[in-house]
Amino acid sequence: MVEQIRSDAPVLVIGLGRFGAACAGELDRLDRDVLAIDEDLGLVQKWSDRVTHTVQADARNIDALKQIGAQDFQVAVVAVGSSIEASVLITANLVDLKVPQIWAKAVSQAHGKILARVGANHVIYPEREAGERVAHLVSGRMLDFIRFDDDFVLAKMYPPKFVRGVGLNESGVRTKYNVTVVGIKSPGKPFRYAEANTVVTNHDLIIVSGTNVDVERFAALDR
Repeated sequence: MVEQIRSDAPVLVIGLGRFGAACAGELDRLDRDVLAIDEDLGLVQKWSDRVTHTVQADARNIDALKQIGAQDFQVAVVAVGSSIEASVLITANLVDLKVPQIWAKAVSQAHGKILARVGANHVIYPEREAGERVAHLVSGRMLDFIRFDDDFVLAKMYPPKFVRGVGLNESGVRTKYNVTVVGIKSPGKPFRYAEANTVVTNHDLIIVSGTNVDVERFAALDR
């Protein structure tokens, strides 16, 4: 039986570059117990006042990982990306230490494939994902864009003219364009979930879900 990992389990973050530091900092803000390590003392000192626990250590050395108690963590993030060899070695060390859940940053598809083969449970492609997201935003039709598995996306955008001033059930968004308006954001008001009779105004932003192709087609409609 696989042990279920608690949602508040402490996290080991290895690498305090931009990606690792952002991850460790956000986890700390979410009140997660974080141990962030890097072999660069300067980076460790830089982040010592922003992350609860920071330690200088060379994670390529499995004995160094044992000394800081890496084997006691249920979740680890390998944020090292500049050296593929170091990234793979660190991931393999964590597998050997039987860390149940390992997230690892990859800089290429080949790098990601190696990380998965040595035992990373989740491979992250931050540069590629950021590039894809920007590609959808540069047209100005979308204000935010998130892609999930199976070509499913969420996008924030201004509403097309035909959906304004009428209930969503009347505008026929889902039947005509195969997308779903899941939420509305009015100026100065909190986000709210959309319902069949929700009326979208000229000042609202909408959150839309659907396949990439359908959402792109919907975003291209006259505004």
